[in-house]
Amino acid sequence: MCPARGEGRSEYARVVNVGMPWWQIVLDAFILLVLMMLAYGVALVIRRRVLSRNGGTFEVSYRLVGGESTGGWALGLGRYTDEQLEWFRIFSLAPWPKKSWPRRQLTFASRRTPDAPEQVTLYADHVVVTCQLPTETVELAMSPSSLMGLQSWLESGPPRPPVAM
Repeated sequence: MCPARGEGRSEYARVVNVGMPWWQIVLDAFILLVLMMLAYGVALVIRRRVLSRNGGTFEVSYRLVGGESTGGWALGLGRYTDEQLEWFRIFSLAPWPKKSWPRRQLTFASRRTPDAPEQVTLYADHVVVTCQLPTETVELAMSPSSLMGLQSWLESGPPRPPVAM
């Protein structure tokens, strides 16, 4: 007499052979990965639309590590508000800014063309802008037209308190 089907096999063998073939599992995982990437891309587009719905947004890179001309740049989106300049990481889904600088304390210091190593990281037509705050120096990279907008925004702000000498 032959053993009944499944008799004599281990419990593990019965569980493994009951499920889908391995290629279906791989295909399902791939489809899930593609759907997740698509959802992330759609969420980035929606976030950018929401951030720029009131205008005053522009592409700007921010130097995360000061003083080095070889790296530390992060791509982002800048937004003007009445009282501050806000910087959002370009590939983040966070609705709040990663950095912000108060308008009254931010002053334009200089502009320069990117060094050779920086040209690889930054957009082709961007210039590097140095701004001063009382406690730190901020380096941003933006297009020349965005730089004109930044300078206009800084100059059109409310008067600054007098500096004590």
